[in-house]
Amino acid sequence: MENKRKYYEEFNINPKIIDLVKEAEKAVSKSFEHINFVKEQNQLKVIHAMQRERLSDTHFSGTTGYGYNDRGREILDAVYAHAFHAEDALVRHSITCGSHALSLCLYGILRPGDELLSITGKPYDTLEEVIGIRGEKDAGSLKDYGVTYSQVELDNGLIDDQAVINAINEKTKLVFIQRSRGYAWRPALTISEIERVVKLVKSVKADTLIMVDNCYGEFVEDREPTEVGVDIMAGSLIKNPGGGIVPSGGYVAGKKDLVEKISYRMTLPGLGREVGATLGNNRLLFQGFFLAPHIVAESLKGAVFTAQIMQDLGFTTHPGPFDPRCDIIQAIRFNSEKGVIAFCQGIQKGSPVDSFVTPEPWDMPGYDSPVIMAAGAFIQGSSIELSADAPIRAPYTAYMQGGLVYEHVKLGVMCAVQELVDYGIIVL
Repeated sequence: MENKRKYYEEFNINPKIIDLVKEAEKAVSKSFEHINFVKEQNQLKVIHAMQRERLSDTHFSGTTGYGYNDRGREILDAVYAHAFHAEDALVRHSITCGSHALSLCLYGILRPGDELLSITGKPYDTLEEVIGIRGEKDAGSLKDYGVTYSQVELDNGLIDDQAVINAINEKTKLVFIQRSRGYAWRPALTISEIERVVKLVKSVKADTLIMVDNCYGEFVEDREPTEVGVDIMAGSLIKNPGGGIVPSGGYVAGKKDLVEKISYRMTLPGLGREVGATLGNNRLLFQGFFLAPHIVAESLKGAVFTAQIMQDLGFTTHPGPFDPRCDIIQAIRFNSEKGVIAFCQGIQKGSPVDSFVTPEPWDMPGYDSPVIMAAGAFIQGSSIELSADAPIRAPYTAYMQGGLVYEHVKLGVMCAVQELVDYGIIVL
């Protein structure tokens, strides 16, 4: 411990913080055991999918131009589909982000006159302009194409069953569920809860399709939404399933006919998934998926530790250190602009990349308020790497996620606590 103390002191960490960390780690040791148990199951699931598809190093080479007959690309889709117990999947480095993957699903499935119903309240900020509830007219939103939108608010963070039943009507084509908390002080949805809601929706209108925004949720539990009746889900490869090494991309997985329609939106009708050069990215996408269960577990350990130490320091956290985990996001409420800024700047100071940079709030495209983002990542915007961000609005909550290795999360949080001390927000 004394050697460790010496190294932490090189980061200008107060010795009292080092002692607090030691106690916090003891307190959450049982939670770490559960995370390791889930990790092992998910790791076996991924390996089995790769073996089933007879993955070979011949599948790692890429294509150029049109990208016809890319066997590696076909195997990658099949591996995702098998691991997620889905009928089909599309995995592409050319999908630019999670919101892009979600938008492909919405535009691929919905038609003029259909209604999109969100039953977890307002979706993540970057989908608002896609739907047409914010942004310029005639920008190509779903609203511009005659797709209507309705939403059901959560009831104390939980899905309001009766309100969902009342909201479903003859025009309801697609029910949208956001699994993670996003920028909201509410629980992420468990797979069991998603399973229950799927049965509820189908009992009201059997032909209603159900879509899950699975960003931040992959491999957190031992099942995925497509294993409990969800028709389509989507996510980002610079989040959980990319394992921290995929440079860009996204995926969709679900029912075969829906994936086919989405592939037409991704490229064009008639060609769909048959085109799109992989440009030598296949190996990274396979390897990232292989690493993903382990990396997600490291991130979860970091989140649990963060909840414990911040709670010990008097802050409210969501989830708490012993609450169920259904995404990798850890929310900490500071109730002051100064607090969220200090925390995010401290996380940046603990980063391996751009540790010398001081993040400040700014008006990010797609968001309705200034946002501060700490992200000293090897891949720009990668939120499976340790990052923290906060919309600058009351009640001033920071959202931390990611961490390729637990030790980095621990250091980052220690630097954040030190920053809170230096700002005079807490006294040790």
